[in-house]
Amino acid sequence: MHHGHTAGGSCLYCKEEKLLFSGDTMFRGTWGRADLPTGSFEAIIASITKKLLKLPDETIVYPGHGKSTMIREERPIYEELKPRID
Repeated sequence: MHHGHTAGGSCLYCKEEKLLFSGDTMFRGTWGRADLPTGSFEAIIASITKKLLKLPDETIVYPGHGKSTMIREERPIYEELKPRID
């Protein structure tokens, strides 16, 4: 489970193929909305930084909406945010 967008948010990681289906947690260049009932900005950023960014750089991310991306392309966005959320 990857809480944040909503309390029931989830992602699916296929380890052998290095594929992540991120649902509404992570998108290309941004994160999912957290202003929904049961949503939490702190929780979605924590899910991304503590779980998703631990995946290999070459992991392909297929979000619930929009174009695919890779963990290595998204990492700098969250590294920039890290001082603000720690």
